[in-house]
Formats: sequence, C-alpha cells, structure tokens
Amino acid sequence: MGFGSPIHWIILGIIAIVLFGGGRFPSMMGDVAKGLKSFKKGMADEDDEHRPVTPAPPQPAPQLQQQPPIEPNKDHDLQPMRDDRPGQP
Repeated sequence: MGFGSPIHWIILGIIAIVLFGGGRFPSMMGDVAKGLKSFKKGMADEDDEHRPVTPAPPQPAPQLQQQPPIEPNKDHDLQPMRDDRPGQP
C-alpha cells in the first residue's frame, strides 16, 4: 500500500475536515483560488508592460566624411633611433 492509495486520501481528507472545520476548509480553498487568479493577472500585466507598443523605424547609418590620404615622410635621411637601454649590445 503506497501513499497514493484511495484509503490514504480519504483518511487525510477526514483529518483535514476535523482540524480545519467544515466551513473553514472551503473558504480557505477559495482564498487559494483568488490568490492564483491575482497571480495570473499580475503576470499578464507584467508581460504587457515589457512589450513595445510600436517599434521605432530603423534610422539610417550616419555618413562618414572621407579623410585625406596620409602623406609619407618627406625626410629621406631619417634613421631608426639608437637603442640606449643599459645592458643591450
């Protein structure tokens, strides 16, 4: 006999009615149902808040200005700088 047998459910139901009373148990179940309805309504309202009403039309990308070409260095006598770090040959 497992916990899912009908005898166990009947015994649990009788114990619940004795503990909570005949009138209190249905009112408690009604409160649970009201809580579930308000929870579902709140979830639906939250979904409506996050949806955009109308999407904004896409904006065209800004046009970039053309830059002048880089001119090479006109000094042909340039040499790399001498390495003057200590300990280097």
